[in-house]
Amino acid sequence: MTSMASLFLMVFPVAMAFAAANDLFTMKIPNRIPLALVGSFTVVALLSRMPLDVFGTNLAVGFAILAVTFTLFAFNLLGGGDAKLIAAGGVWIGADHILDYLLFITIFGGALSIAILAYRKWMPATAVALPGWAQRLHTDKGPIPYGIAIAAGALAVFPTTGLFLSLMS
Repeated sequence: MTSMASLFLMVFPVAMAFAAANDLFTMKIPNRIPLALVGSFTVVALLSRMPLDVFGTNLAVGFAILAVTFTLFAFNLLGGGDAKLIAAGGVWIGADHILDYLLFITIFGGALSIAILAYRKWMPATAVALPGWAQRLHTDKGPIPYGIAIAAGALAVFPTTGLFLSLMS
């Protein structure tokens, strides 16, 4: 594996980890992260000589996910940053593994939700001095930083994708 391929392999996991950390600490996923993911996917696809049909299919997967997740956002069932991040991740994951990606996001999201609800119930906000981000997690019926689950799902599935495997060879 060339050093260039190694660099390409790091773009996706680093961006996902950065999105998860941003969501945890600020409850926001900046637009620049999904935009960087889609832009870097385009560069990686070109430099790795991804077949045009695979490239188009991956973009179509991302747009389809964006349509569904923005509908969820419109009904206040998902945050806007989460919607964009899931779609940008879908572009990298591709059609062959999209169901696995969505399943892992769901599983990790459920575990994250249970953990935060338990944290809210059993760890009193006044028990210890908490930083601002940890206090925000205590907000009754407050948001859950779902970007963590999205990133975890993406990182669980990415090593099985054709893009990852093609860059490993």
